[in-house]
Amino acid sequence: MSLLTGRDRDSVLARVLAKLEAQGILNEALLQERMAVADSGTPRNGALMVARAWLDEDYKALLLRDGRAAAEAIGVHVPWAPPLGVLENTDHVHYLLVCTLCSCYPRWLLGYPRDWYKSSTYRARAVREPRALLAEWGQRIADSTVVRVVDSTADYRWMVLPQRPAGTDGWTLEQLADIVTADALVGADALHEAALRKPSA
Repeated sequence: MSLLTGRDRDSVLARVLAKLEAQGILNEALLQERMAVADSGTPRNGALMVARAWLDEDYKALLLRDGRAAAEAIGVHVPWAPPLGVLENTDHVHYLLVCTLCSCYPRWLLGYPRDWYKSSTYRARAVREPRALLAEWGQRIADSTVVRVVDSTADYRWMVLPQRPAGTDGWTLEQLADIVTADALVGADALHEAALRKPSA
């Protein structure tokens, strides 16, 4: 099937929206509201959650138990958002997130995914050879660490809690958040200490 482009795409989308409105499933106002929420998401939200979890064991427990509640604790409240699971990277396991069907991602929290995350190449290789893929990106995971790939779906979204790099003792929440990359939130950046420099206070 060929991809829809230009006016054909706009026409099809308009007809689909009209059908959904007629059935009471969706309307223009709700669509605009959800688009605005997605546009307001940013990786900084996830970075602040990670940094707080590194500093506060009670918050970390909440984050691993209920990601949405942890997001609400930093002021991100989206009642209709799907559940958010958070997976902790350790010396024993490294999580890598992928959506094998499309590009499911917690947009309401982190904004839009990176282009590579949506690519068919990433979706295939992440499942087939995750360790080799990470190595190509400069992320060398120890042989003793299991690399576990987790599929994000329309019904359940995921985020990674990366390991706190050594040498960051005494850093503030803001300084820690500054080193947490968008890639780290899906497990594609291990935050190796050699690549880190303490941000200015």
